Amino acid sequence: MATEEENTGNVKRELEKVFDLALKATVPNETDVRPLIAACTAKFGDYQCNNAMGLWSKIKGKGTEFKGPQPVGQAIMKNLPPSEMIESCSVAGPGFVNVVLSKNWMAKNIQKMLVDGIETWAPKLRVKKAVVDFSSPNIAKEMHVGHLRSTIIGDSLARMLEFSNVEVLRRNHVGDWGTQFGMLIEYLFEKFPNSEDANETAIGELQEFYRRSKNRFDSDPAFKERAQQAVVRLQSGEPKYHEAWAQICEISRKEFDKVYKRLRVDLEEKGESFYNPYIPGVIDELSKQGLVEESQGARVIFIEGVNIPLIIVKSDGGFNYASTDLAALWYRLNEEKAEWIIYVTDVGQQLHFDMVFSAAKRAGWLSADDSTYPKASHVGFGLVLGEDGKRLRTRFSEVVRLVDLLDEAKNRSKAVLIERGKDKEWTEEELEQTAEAVGYGAAKYFDLKNNRLTNYTFSFDQMLNDKGNTAVYLLYAHARICSIIRKSGKDIEELKKVGLVFEVEALTMFQRLSFSINS
Repeated sequence: MATEEENTGNVKRELEKVFDLALKATVPNETDVRPLIAACTAKFGDYQCNNAMGLWSKIKGKGTEFKGPQPVGQAIMKNLPPSEMIESCSVAGPGFVNVVLSKNWMAKNIQKMLVDGIETWAPKLRVKKAVVDFSSPNIAKEMHVGHLRSTIIGDSLARMLEFSNVEVLRRNHVGDWGTQFGMLIEYLFEKFPNSEDANETAIGELQEFYRRSKNRFDSDPAFKERAQQAVVRLQSGEPKYHEAWAQICEISRKEFDKVYKRLRVDLEEKGESFYNPYIPGVIDELSKQGLVEESQGARVIFIEGVNIPLIIVKSDGGFNYASTDLAALWYRLNEEKAEWIIYVTDVGQQLHFDMVFSAAKRAGWLSADDSTYPKASHVGFGLVLGEDGKRLRTRFSEVVRLVDLLDEAKNRSKAVLIERGKDKEWTEEELEQTAEAVGYGAAKYFDLKNNRLTNYTFSFDQMLNDKGNTAVYLLYAHARICSIIRKSGKDIEELKKVGLVFEVEALTMFQRLSFSINS
């Protein structure tokens, strides 16, 4: 019988323990069989065990007593040890074992959370330190709606790991190095011969500054040559060029912070430039292991199953994204001692990271088995689309600035509050704070509720709807519950100790609490 102490934490993991015993009893001669537990999407239960089909393909032809995957599923269910977690089980289709969680067990655990604190439900992870690499805008380019998903998903992952008592290094791997800086620096010198005159007010909108410098670079051969020389001077450490680079980076940071403050997201910047000094040593280490080969003048690592190589030194001797990402991975593993590195970028970068991880595994930096540490994971996501089904843009065919999107969400929330007469009841400060909480919270929730891997259509009307699966509805429900508690006149801390959670409400409450924890 599973004990109460064992039944705290991750529900899926606790079910895995129970089904592991059932699998060992069902196929005692099969080793390395891990329980495949997933949330049940049908009406048959809360979770399901999906091992039967895989097991059948392994044991058929070995003189087994079973006649197909469904009998295997029946045997797994029969061999389940008694557990207070499980109310009932059934087998469906080709052996799926569906589990209905016990309402008694859920009620008891909700009671325990109320008395001992929600942190008692925190999953116990084997990893102690993790890096979450997210947001990662480019210097001198304003954050646009494409950065929304990385920032929100990355922050959510960091929060969940922190809730589980993992030390999380929240890394903002900004694009602050490379050939475009020669172009920007040279244009800065041209517009502001006196460097003290160059500031965010004088430069104006960074995106426009970048666009003008790019036009000069593309249309003026003399400017292009000066810009290319500026890159060399920057990379060689000339003070004048380094100071100009630092100035551009600082102006960008102030723009980025406007977004991060709105979203209440904390990040520590360690951009591409930080890892640049480590690249030669990392490439030397990989070369000594025999992983680096020459190909058409470039230095590359060939990855099994991939037609193109991972280029780590270009034919002109320059470094690229792969060079920087390998150096960053090495640094995070060896200097920061992280056991799990998570990269949150769009799905289009999946192949790149797969190749970087494969190279790191060949070098012995990462575990060959992704179920053990140290490991690296790519968390991909789809695009944010407009209602026309295309990438979300302004009416001028430009990518929507993220700060504008967030301001629009706040302004629409404020307009609704004024429409309901809240401007007559609240101070201007209270009105602003509420509009921000609703608007920014709605943007976060709208992103998170959609499938991470697929594109989704952005809609302010859906996002700010006060009915259905929206942040506005959840915030309203929370405010209403708080009002009921205030008006009850009861000592809530005392009620936690003496009150009882009714079984009939346990399932709904448990699901909502679980969602709140994960959010």
